[in-house]
Amino acid sequence: MTSTARLYQALVRADRDDQDLEEQRSTGRNGLLQIAANTLQATGDQVVNAKTVLPWALTAVGAPAAVLGLLVPVRESGSMLPQAAMSPVLQRSARRRHFWLWGAAGQAVSTAGMALAVAGLTGWAAGVAVVLLLGVFSLSRSLSSLAGKDVLGRTVPKGERGQINGLSTLLSGAVAITLGLGIRVLGGDEVGVTVLAVLLGAAAGAWVLALAVYAAVREPEGEPVEASDQEGWVTTSWRLLREDAPFRRFVWARGLLLVSALSPPFVVALAAQEGETSLAGLGPFVIAQGVAGLVGGRFFGRWADRSSQRLMTGAAAGASVLVVAFLGLHLWPATRGTWWLYPVTYLLLALAHTGVRVARKTYVVDMAGEERRTSYVAVSNTAIGVLLLVVGAASSALALLGPVAALVFLAALGLVGVGVARTLPDVSKG
Repeated sequence: MTSTARLYQALVRADRDDQDLEEQRSTGRNGLLQIAANTLQATGDQVVNAKTVLPWALTAVGAPAAVLGLLVPVRESGSMLPQAAMSPVLQRSARRRHFWLWGAAGQAVSTAGMALAVAGLTGWAAGVAVVLLLGVFSLSRSLSSLAGKDVLGRTVPKGERGQINGLSTLLSGAVAITLGLGIRVLGGDEVGVTVLAVLLGAAAGAWVLALAVYAAVREPEGEPVEASDQEGWVTTSWRLLREDAPFRRFVWARGLLLVSALSPPFVVALAAQEGETSLAGLGPFVIAQGVAGLVGGRFFGRWADRSSQRLMTGAAAGASVLVVAFLGLHLWPATRGTWWLYPVTYLLLALAHTGVRVARKTYVVDMAGEERRTSYVAVSNTAIGVLLLVVGAASSALALLGPVAALVFLAALGLVGVGVARTLPDVSKG
């Protein structure tokens, strides 16, 4: 057995009795390469973050608040909405690895452009440039996301995929903590434009390295799926949602479980209203995201391989209960405005979101057969992109009444989603 296979087996627990030696070598090599590439990509994501670094960067260059409000919708929806349209193109290809590489290249180029925009522009010009480049970034990410799940399903057997996602999350979390501490030491509460531009440039470099690593993945050749001449991707996607009840329930559950993704900004807004200074700097936000990945990545990855359905349900239920508890403490005079309430809540929500993300990524790959994997990933992400816009618009409208109203709405939505998620079949290896 090669050293690569031994290292992989030391990191990933699995029953390999049904694999011969050559299959173990191939799985180990491909698994390690995907862990490394996904870690580099996730490291870049810690910088190109629409909730932390990018708002700080645009604020530092004097971009208007109207532009800041576009960051999260462009980043999240842009990476999901196009996937159903992209799916037929991928399915006609015998190999899908090169689509991931094109997506990584697009993310590297657009991130480098953001670095130049932050370094050389100010005001509206900087804001518009960053948002447009973020749109290119998100479209590129949608290609990598769609292809990556398909390649993972082809190269790594069920029972190990959740651990691949979890290890990548754990390693990127360690990088994020280092990054956050570095920002805190170098910039304190006021991070300058030069530091932010350098961070974005380094993130672009991370995608270049990820591209080089992922290029070495050896994907088995699959049977191309010829697209129907009579049906477009809209009709095909709608028919899949209408006829496949378990898949439809997964999409509804995932859409209703956005509580962990959309709640953190409102927690920060309440902290700002209370004059809480412990979240004033950029560093603590990045550190909190990193701690969540470091603590939850490995644990959630193994849990997802045992039962991604139970992990998705439990993590989302925890996020909803956490929001309710936070609101109670925030409204109670004895604890309102205390220094620990807001950063601890932010950290725990980030941890819950890590569990939800690892679970739903593993679930959709495990539930799909070889022929439907690309369609499942693409259609679910496009549908979630639409639901994200709807839920985001509703929570933003309620936020006009105050962050508390938005958080009540999201917690209630999450609890409904938990009920739906409990009805999903358990598709994991166990």
